[in-house]
Amino acid sequence: QVQLVESGGGEVQPGGSLTLSCAASGNIMAISSMGWYRRAPGKGRELVAVDTSGGTTRYADSVKARFTISRDHAKNTASLQMNNLKPEDTAVYYCNANLREAQGPYFSNYWGQGTQVTVSS
Repeated sequence: QVQLVESGGGEVQPGGSLTLSCAASGNIMAISSMGWYRRAPGKGRELVAVDTSGGTTRYADSVKARFTISRDHAKNTASLQMNNLKPEDTAVYYCNANLREAQGPYFSNYWGQGTQVTVSS
């Protein structure tokens, strides 16, 4: 059974930094992309950053130049370095992986349980 486990959330003051980590485990054949989404209170889920199998990265305009996604393909992990955090970054952050299980013929989306990030003075 595939699992995505996130860590690294917490509370930080504006201007501070946090690093989120995500580890995918289970009988995984291949991972196409790994990324991070977030859901702020009263809002829908939005893409924060994604790293594709081709090495392309994409960021939400609101986090460009502040957040950096990195991925270790050998370890099936992804990280999100968040700098200069703002109160509007407060949200539950979810790790996402588009992957194929060893027994399955298709790629599907998998989600972590979410980790809370709170930016407050």
